[in-house]
Amino acid sequence: MLKQKTLKDSFSLSGKGLHTGLDLTVTFNPAPDNHGYKIQRIDLEGQPTIEAVADNVTETTRGTVLSKNNVKVSTVEHGMAALYALGIDNCLIQVNGPEFPILDGSAQYYAQEIERVGTEEQNAVKDFYIIKSKIEFRDEKTGSSIIVLPDENFSLNVLVSYDSTIIPNQFATLEDMSKFKEEVAGSRTFVFVREIEPLLQAGLIKGGDLDNAIVIYERKMSQEDFDKLADVMGVPHMNAEQLGYINHKPLVWPNECARHKLLDVIGDLALIGKPIKGRIIATRPGHTINNKFARQMRKEIRLHDIQAPTYDCNREPVMDVNRIRELLPHRYPFQLVDKVIEIGANYIVGVKNITANEPFFQGHFPQEPVMPGVLQVEAMAQVGGLLVLNSVDEPERYSTYFMKIDGVKFRQKVVPGDTLVFRVELISPIRRGISTMKGYAFVGEKVVCEAEFMAQIVKNK
Repeated sequence: MLKQKTLKDSFSLSGKGLHTGLDLTVTFNPAPDNHGYKIQRIDLEGQPTIEAVADNVTETTRGTVLSKNNVKVSTVEHGMAALYALGIDNCLIQVNGPEFPILDGSAQYYAQEIERVGTEEQNAVKDFYIIKSKIEFRDEKTGSSIIVLPDENFSLNVLVSYDSTIIPNQFATLEDMSKFKEEVAGSRTFVFVREIEPLLQAGLIKGGDLDNAIVIYERKMSQEDFDKLADVMGVPHMNAEQLGYINHKPLVWPNECARHKLLDVIGDLALIGKPIKGRIIATRPGHTINNKFARQMRKEIRLHDIQAPTYDCNREPVMDVNRIRELLPHRYPFQLVDKVIEIGANYIVGVKNITANEPFFQGHFPQEPVMPGVLQVEAMAQVGGLLVLNSVDEPERYSTYFMKIDGVKFRQKVVPGDTLVFRVELISPIRRGISTMKGYAFVGEKVVCEAEFMAQIVKNK
């Protein structure tokens, strides 16, 4: 299984804020296992910290703003996108003002610095949320939508559409996060000329200029009004008859605007709180719908906090019933594991098919057959025993004895026709032959039983 990652070392970037115009420095630091992303305002008394999660987003006008207890940090999306795309799970970000510096309007400097300092694998397992069915969020007023579909990895398709002759329709795709730095990170933020005056009146983009944004002039205005805006932007007067892009640096890609929208989607979905495996299809995305979708995903994750393992009955098992008989002393009617479909250093996934011919149904509610809860726990314990035996040489010479079982919960009855899928993992490393484990039993996507075990492995053969 993949492990969580953090930075090997700290790095800092400095520049002016897009909306405040202040000189700012942001520092990205390594953080411990399961820390997540947190942002610390080191310029404020007590140096308060905000968790970088979608629930703390309070504004989405021309950027993503995180707030908690009257502490605010804005324009976080580019830094978040770089962390998420480059596989960083844990990071403490310190900033000396109310927003991240805009730099050149892209995420390329963040990506370059992450690559320069390197990443470090941690002990905790990377906790993916696996998309198993279509999830959709639509905004009927704007025509925007975000859909996520099952996929083996995280990938994105973004489509943008504007009432503009310059960029009427564009799309961008990122199939592999390892290509983020080359294909997406360098895409810059953009703004339409017609939006500049309202944004200035709203007290925003005080630090905006042609060094940190692409400006698009696509609706003719009078030369007088165009000259006024040119003075505001600090650029020479231009011909108001000539439509197109206004920028110092040429477009990096013809679809740079769509690529930047893709970058923003990654940055906003980084606030879900855990990496996902799924394909994002975003149509006319923006920070507002991105955040609404991220909040919906957080609700989905809370509802399905413990996800059932993926069970493909066509895959060859890691251990079949004959191998299990070689390792476990149990025999009919007490061998309760049919096969093992996955096994790692600290976890195992086993399967028990429940048929109407199980001997316990003869006496356990024969008119309404229900699998006894104690046998569900026994089956789970046998799967855990196989995990422990997998850690030693010559496992056939060992037996596993359970010393303690705690926290047992039964959530749903198990009946003939059900397939029980068990996932058991070590809570801590095996020491002196003693292991502690946590197990879950699933039927479909639902948890039907859970328990914690302590077991001892003994060489006795």
